[in-house]
Amino acid sequence: MKKFIAILLAAALMLSLAACGGNTSTSTEAPAPSTTKAAEEPGTEAPVPENPGTKSTYDGSEVTIVFYHTMGSNLNDVLVDYIAKFNELYPNIHVEAKSVGSYDDVRDQISTEINVGSQPNIAYCYPDHVAMYNLAGAVQTLDEFINSTSEVKRADGSTEILGLTEEQKADFIAGYYNEGKQFGDGLMYTMPFSKSTEVLYYNKTFFEANGLTVPTTWDEMKTLCQKIKEIDPNSIPLGYDSEGNWFITMCEQYGSPYTSATGDHYLFNNETNRNFVKEFREWYQAGYLTTQSLYGAYTSGLFTSTDATKSYMSIGSSAGATYQRPQKVDGAYPFEVGIASIPQIDPANPKVISQGPSVCIFKKSNEQEVLASWLFVKYLTTSVDFQAEFSVASGYVPVLKSVAQNEQYAKFVGSADGGDYVSALSAKVCLEQESAYYTSPAFNGSSTARSQVQSLMAKCLSDNASDVDAMIAAAFEEAIDECEYQTGF
Repeated sequence: MKKFIAILLAAALMLSLAACGGNTSTSTEAPAPSTTKAAEEPGTEAPVPENPGTKSTYDGSEVTIVFYHTMGSNLNDVLVDYIAKFNELYPNIHVEAKSVGSYDDVRDQISTEINVGSQPNIAYCYPDHVAMYNLAGAVQTLDEFINSTSEVKRADGSTEILGLTEEQKADFIAGYYNEGKQFGDGLMYTMPFSKSTEVLYYNKTFFEANGLTVPTTWDEMKTLCQKIKEIDPNSIPLGYDSEGNWFITMCEQYGSPYTSATGDHYLFNNETNRNFVKEFREWYQAGYLTTQSLYGAYTSGLFTSTDATKSYMSIGSSAGATYQRPQKVDGAYPFEVGIASIPQIDPANPKVISQGPSVCIFKKSNEQEVLASWLFVKYLTTSVDFQAEFSVASGYVPVLKSVAQNEQYAKFVGSADGGDYVSALSAKVCLEQESAYYTSPAFNGSSTARSQVQSLMAKCLSDNASDVDAMIAAAFEEAIDECEYQTGF
């Protein structure tokens, strides 16, 4: 009965959003792709539809485009500088950049505005946000722009093609770029803006003093945790901030189903996944690790602690490197921070999660607004100088490979150390593992799946049930039920 009611509610929501979003259609929308059996089978990629191209191009019209983001003052200053540089090329495109708060604030405000057709032109987004916006069909697909060879005239009389050159396409880090195509139909909905991932922070001073080696596999991690407990029985050797990321990453490393953008969405209740959760439960029960939920705060606090109980390793966001560095005491850091890639099941086939904001473009009745929005998105995401300056200021990593050769960014990465320049050290590790990045499928309900596996991990690690297998099996079944109930699938 719960599932039936949820299906009715979801259907009503989609009908309502579709009715409200109808006035945002534009002639620049790509045609719907054909559906094939391959697109519906979990574990297979949907076929990429033939790109229709576009004969439309920006004609120099005076338009205003609105960009919702979450930047603080320091990052907004960088953005404003590059808006001015963009306006030297296109003075009739007026960009209104608005900081809306958190990522969830952006999502919530746009969800409300879509209902009355007043959504912005461009927005910071995460994949599940885009899937939700698309209940109303509000997000503009980008394939026809990316592949367009139409010419655009700039203010100085020079021209550029509307789309991306082959060199520009190849310059994107593949894992970041492909995130825009994870919605099940093979079409591109987002462009990568700035990214982060997870890295392993470790107390390099402690490791060197005790002859410890940084683990490259989870088996090595278990052995290392045992050794650390012998050296410091009061310690919790490893902290892991995101239980959700951990679960999803293990699925990816094992090649085990998690979710699918098409067909049956929720696939994570399987033997492989139950087994790795059971193993990590044993680690937790032995005192080898803790997580953000179980610790009650970010585990960076445990890693930088000078109290009796501390950790010597922490897995967290690469963009938060300065939070993983201890405070100076008498002008010096108590220990040097080391940073490495997270452990793997198979180091020859590494998998590390891709995170951080992308940008999407919304449909508008004025085609010139949409084309102008694309030109601005293209400018920010393909500008090596912007990507370099923004990455240095934000702690995120650039989405372009060539930024590594940018003089400013190369100098930044070259300063990397485990103290004052720990952010540069984090960026260096991220660049070195660029071929390992993955993203999970995006659909209306993908954020629910993440929340449920996060809760599942915390429960299974800490539950003291006498029948562990039965407890874990029940937790997985409950998580699947909650996903289906909350999203109506």
